[in-house]
Amino acid sequence: MIHRLRLYNVFPILHVLGMIIAVFGLSMLLPLAVSEQGGDNARRAYDEAVLITLASGVSLWLLGRTWRRELKARDGILLVVLTWVLTPLFAALPLLLYLPSLSFTDAYFETMSGLTTTGATVLSGLDKLPVSINLWRGQLHWLGGLGVIVLVVAVLPLLGVGGRQLFKAETPGPMKDDKLTPRMAETAKGLWRVYILLTLACIGLYWAFGMTLADATIHAFSVMGLGGFSSHDASFSYFHSLPLEIITEVFALLAGLNFAMHFMALRGRTLAPYRTDPEIRWFFAFVLGSCLLLGTFLWARGVYPDFPSALRDASFSVISMATTLGLATADFGQWPNFAGLWLLFLCSFSTSAGSTGGGIKMLRAVLLYKQVYRELLRVIHPHAQFPIRLGETVVPNKVMYAVLGFFFVYVASIVALSFVLSFTGLDVLTAFSAIVACINNTGPGLGQVGPSTTYAVLNDFQTWVCTFAMLLGRLELFTLLVVLTPAFWRK
Repeated sequence: MIHRLRLYNVFPILHVLGMIIAVFGLSMLLPLAVSEQGGDNARRAYDEAVLITLASGVSLWLLGRTWRRELKARDGILLVVLTWVLTPLFAALPLLLYLPSLSFTDAYFETMSGLTTTGATVLSGLDKLPVSINLWRGQLHWLGGLGVIVLVVAVLPLLGVGGRQLFKAETPGPMKDDKLTPRMAETAKGLWRVYILLTLACIGLYWAFGMTLADATIHAFSVMGLGGFSSHDASFSYFHSLPLEIITEVFALLAGLNFAMHFMALRGRTLAPYRTDPEIRWFFAFVLGSCLLLGTFLWARGVYPDFPSALRDASFSVISMATTLGLATADFGQWPNFAGLWLLFLCSFSTSAGSTGGGIKMLRAVLLYKQVYRELLRVIHPHAQFPIRLGETVVPNKVMYAVLGFFFVYVASIVALSFVLSFTGLDVLTAFSAIVACINNTGPGLGQVGPSTTYAVLNDFQTWVCTFAMLLGRLELFTLLVVLTPAFWRK
């Protein structure tokens, strides 16, 4: 009975998983075309990677096609986890085939970092890599930004497979329960239209202000996905351009907001959704306030000779880290400790739910603050009722319990994984900041994994721990952890 139940559950998932992998293989055609156009020697790597990925996807599709059915909630969760575990494996093929000296551990880490929009890298010599390789790395950020699953949800109904369960398992925050349009496929298409529109605008502005088309595309992919991959070892400081930094800051802020708001504002041609979003004022208050705070702090401590210079680098670093973008124009690891720790603090919660950023999301942070304040009021007035509100909406207690549970698991995960890295011999600052940066999908940390270094300093075991942290953070903890519980596999 148990054996039959497993077959019933797994094969329909394999059918859909095969379609996802096949579509993912087709996405390699863009860097393949760039490789062929530019005549670099990565073409053969892409040829083989595309064939292997397509063959694997089609094989899984054929294996599970007899068991096609509407996915249930548990199927959606398992499919999301398998997708995010397997797609980095296939994404690593071009790197492994082109860079034979790169180990499987490092290649998988690099592509997991790309798809989870973390931006932590083990590669150096980026300026010497073929454009197609750097484009593929940036494209992974772009695909991972709203999720590979959401992209495929847009076409699943055409293939006879419903997409709502996938969308709920994949999408972070309150968008799990909001149907922006009556059909989930239309929702996914609407989000991707906004995403593509903003990406094209970012590419155009980068190009207009001096970037090459290749650099503009790579960095626009990185910014809109809020990843941190660059085509240069010096990251964004390579350009030394204030206009380009401002463009990056603006689009990073847009990507750090709820894409549902962008979608509804574009569809209704009105700014009303932004005025009613409960996160926006908190988001901008923390981010812009931190720009002024760190700019003043760095100037007062003599790190910069004048306030405008301090404000420029502080603003870029704050916006980049708070939105979990991870690009850098300055080595904030060399700043006084307060500055680096404040940046890590910001990346833990600043982005909005429904954005492409990581962390616990501003909405959860606001609810936690309101819960703490309610408990303080209860000490003074133990018999009074103090409902928690977001705007005019009363937040049910079950939502508060879920937020508190999420926050506990989030803190426990950081503590436990930091202890694991410390046990392997890393200093406390490097271990803690690496886990915070990975679980929040931010990229640069402090110590040995600061913005001027790479994660290549880690050994294989440490690299796998960070890889797990990236996946855990991208799937917002519970999606991954629930699959690891025995109860998930019971009838």
